[in-house]
Amino acid sequence: MILLDYCSSLGSATIPEIGCGPTITPSPAERDELFKRFARALFRGDMDALYQVVTPDFLWSFHDGLAVTKSLQGPDAIAAHLDQQKALLSAQRFHDVVYHHAGDTSFMTFRVSETARATGEQRAQRGIERYSFADHRLATKDVYRKPF
Repeated sequence: MILLDYCSSLGSATIPEIGCGPTITPSPAERDELFKRFARALFRGDMDALYQVVTPDFLWSFHDGLAVTKSLQGPDAIAAHLDQQKALLSAQRFHDVVYHHAGDTSFMTFRVSETARATGEQRAQRGIERYSFADHRLATKDVYRKPF
């Protein structure tokens, strides 16, 4: 673990003698493009396009502010989640989306408004998403939302 922490602190430095290789974190412009492609694939439910911008072991963890935390890994789990969201919600709209790039991590802040399909109940939440990268792709997405 100490070696991993040390290697991570080196950024793109390479020290083959101790097993540290280059880390590959996309530039802010490359991240912005990844996020555009990621969002487009998610909103279309296109798992082939999604897995062109995420790593094969991509992990999506989230807490929607209402239930327990879920972890999604693999195209089948993500597709099932998107189908569940479509069944539960008649509308979902994101507002005030802003990306913040910090070192090897990016954050997205937002507001979201949703309408429950069964009851017509409307709810609003604030959220933040934390993203990590590997091999110029998205490796993790951690979502935290809170009703307001």
